[in-house]
Amino acid sequence: MPKRVVSGIVTSDKMSKTRRVEIARLVRHPKYKKYIRQRTICYAHDEDNESGAGDRVEIIESEPLSKLKRWRLTRVLEKSTAVDLAALRAARKGETRAETEAIEAAHVGEESSGQPGEAAEASPSEEDSSDESSSEENSGDQDTTP
Repeated sequence: MPKRVVSGIVTSDKMSKTRRVEIARLVRHPKYKKYIRQRTICYAHDEDNESGAGDRVEIIESEPLSKLKRWRLTRVLEKSTAVDLAALRAARKGETRAETEAIEAAHVGEESSGQPGEAAEASPSEEDSSDESSSEENSGDQDTTP
């Protein structure tokens, strides 16, 4: 009897050299005559870890390789174009942190450079904040005295 060859989509590539392949099919309901989507889950052996999640692959029936694995991956028919959003967000988050640190370092360098236009603008705001903090300290002292 010849070995069956089927194609499906890889739904999990978290295991080393093992892929979870989902084979979708349409089955007609015997009574209602409506087509129902069903799926078969197969675990396939991928020796080179060449496939990834979302890839369309071709698998062939083989002897039992483990408790669940009864298929071998023959080839990748189509690579997935889906983007891993979690990895993309993590990379973007790392970039933005590096960018903000670089911008903050640049601003600290500008303040210490002593440019006259920026120093004149910065000093009144610093004086205002020091006046507010001293008034808060005085008000706090008045509250604690009997």
